[in-house]
Amino acid sequence: MISEVLQLILVWIGIYAIVNISLNIEYGYTGIPNFGRHFAVIIGAIAVGGILNRILMKMLGVSGDLITGTTDLVAKADDIFAAHPAYGIAYLLVSLALAFVLGMAMGAVFILPSSRLREDYLGMALLAIAEVTFMIAYYTPSLMGGYYGTSVPDPLAFLSGDSREWAFIGITLSLALLVYLFAERLLNTPFGRLLKAHRENETVVLAFGRNLMGIRINASMIGSGIAALAGVLYGFHALNLISSSFSRVEWTFYPFIMLLLGGRGNNRGVILGTTLFVVLKVLIETYKFQISTLLHLPFEPVWLEYILFGMLALVILYYKPEGLVKEGMIKTEPLRKRT
Repeated sequence: MISEVLQLILVWIGIYAIVNISLNIEYGYTGIPNFGRHFAVIIGAIAVGGILNRILMKMLGVSGDLITGTTDLVAKADDIFAAHPAYGIAYLLVSLALAFVLGMAMGAVFILPSSRLREDYLGMALLAIAEVTFMIAYYTPSLMGGYYGTSVPDPLAFLSGDSREWAFIGITLSLALLVYLFAERLLNTPFGRLLKAHRENETVVLAFGRNLMGIRINASMIGSGIAALAGVLYGFHALNLISSSFSRVEWTFYPFIMLLLGGRGNNRGVILGTTLFVVLKVLIETYKFQISTLLHLPFEPVWLEYILFGMLALVILYYKPEGLVKEGMIKTEPLRKRT
């Protein structure tokens, strides 16, 4: 039981760290109120469940649609990946690459309302776009299974049991580390200072001849491409994609709480906030009935998670709005050498 809880904590730290760093690029650094983070995660899921599933069905001669044909698809693909591990790894890498490219492309389109909207209105518009995308994915089974869901082949089918789970955790955490290093390198540059300048005062940035829309598009493309990777990892973690799994609570509101908890505008705070939140979330989900019995809660234990995290968000905003790790100054290479 303890091993399973630890595995769940580690895999979700990896997945959420990727989502939260992407949100930090857009909201923490650039100041874009992206209340539609789940949009990019859904795009990553569509890349695997909607696009690559169809390609594999054609390649392996599997008939049927994404709902009726995936049983045969998974059986055939898993047999191939079990016999030839290199094919499984290639499938995983292609999935991540496709999701990243598709996420970047859709991120550029997603941010277009920012040319006319600002602040709260922009946040509501982005949330509305993401919700429309969620509803389309949910009520269109031909897209990626809809409310029926669609299974996906296991790229690690050559492993089984705990070895498979630990290998996937290793891949997830390694990818999260690469995303962290990429974000640190990217944001500790003049480009990172430009993003922060955009967040603090758009008028000044405009006065210096910078293209505001270009800055937003670049930030959204990078952030959405990274967030789409989480959709792929979630699909390979669950080995099944159901559109209802990509709700705004799990993939937008929770990431905002983690970002605010750790501290926006710095990636170390994001990792700290993610770790604390995931540990608390997994423990509550695992032991919620025991907690309910111990505390004699007057409501169903399923609501305990939402109540506690809602209270946590209010406490953070009131007592610690800068987060646990306060945002620091960006130090590019010349500054590092002088200090």
